Amino acid sequence: MSLDQLVQFVGNHWLLFLALVVILGLLIHNLIVGSKGSVEPLAATEMINRQDAVVIDVRPAADFAKGHILNAINIPMNGFKNQLATVAKHKGKPIIVNCRSGSQSQMACAQLRKEGFEEVYNLRGGIMGWEAASLPLARGGKKKR
Repeated sequence: MSLDQLVQFVGNHWLLFLALVVILGLLIHNLIVGSKGSVEPLAATEMINRQDAVVIDVRPAADFAKGHILNAINIPMNGFKNQLATVAKHKGKPIIVNCRSGSQSQMACAQLRKEGFEEVYNLRGGIMGWEAASLPLARGGKKKR
């Protein structure tokens, strides 16, 4: 394909080309920003055990009850902003936020950072990543501490 053909293609399909550029930009942004402030499941267990990290699970209560990280605090994403006072007492500790796959918890991490929490980490892969690493889950009702 020559340069002239490429220019002609972009001219004829500028909207598709614009969409491609936007999607590539978002993917690159996600790769750069997404890896910053995230933690792998095995590193998270070390933070929980050695640094007394607090785990916040932003999944709905029903999903939380089916299986969650031991001693996690369940604050569903739909009311997360209104319940930040629940975690304010843990402001000096590392905080690990998880959801099912790691995408919703990323938004919760951004909210916590905006509220002044400094050590906030997104659990990479969420509960699915936790289970894939063969780490245990606790079962039962809603847990808040």
